[in-house]
Parts: sequence; C-alpha cells; structure tokens
Amino acid sequence: MGDNEVVPEKVAWVLVRGGRVLVTRNRGVDLFYFPGGKREPGESDAETLAREIDEELQSRVDTSTMTHVGTFETRRDHDGRPEFRMICYTAEYAGPLRPSREIAESDWFGYDDRARVSAVDQLVFDMLRASGQLS
Repeated sequence: MGDNEVVPEKVAWVLVRGGRVLVTRNRGVDLFYFPGGKREPGESDAETLAREIDEELQSRVDTSTMTHVGTFETRRDHDGRPEFRMICYTAEYAGPLRPSREIAESDWFGYDDRARVSAVDQLVFDMLRASGQLS
C-alpha cells in the first residue's frame, strides 16, 4: 500500500446483551462479522451505520444513542501499515434483528466463539472480554 492509498474501513455495530455479542454471516462465507459496512460517498458514520443495519437486519439504529467504542486496525506483517480499519459503535435500536439480503444468519457469540470471526473482529472480542462485557 502506497502512502496515498486509503485504508479500507468499515463502520460496525457492537451490540452486547447478556455477555454475548451480535454477529452476522454473509452468504457464501464461513466467518462471522459485526454488522455494518462501508461508507457510501458523503456519508457520516451515523448515516452509514443506520443504512447498513436497516439493510442487513431490518432494524433502525437510534443514531442519537451512538457511542464510539473504539477503532480497530489489522496491520500488514511485512511493513506494519494498516490493512483494514473498523470503527465501532454501540447504539440502541428498534426492530426485529432479522437477517435480510446478503446476510445468511445472525447469532450471539461469547468469547469462546472468537475463532469464528474475522481478524479485526477478534480485536473487538479481546477488548470486550478485557472490559468484562463478553463472557
């Protein structure tokens, strides 16, 4: 990645309930990910999160309750440059949390399920575990 290349980013929703966290799996892949997605041109993080959660889970995120919980990056082994960035928020919601479109399924994972999520998601699992939110 050259100096002018943009690091791919995702805006993600971290919803923890009862020591477990909501994850989704896209059709055709084995790994689970936090719900969310890439920003459309001109979108804020709040707009991105609201649109993605509506598209993926048919739910409405209350953007007035969004709280940034962290920005997580994976880095390339050979030069240590950022490879992928995930900007994570909590937020209240209304709606069914029902997978739609490209989402094959959703589930609630505990820390023991860490190996079933992507590398950047594993960083969030570690933070949630360290803060006592994930069992």
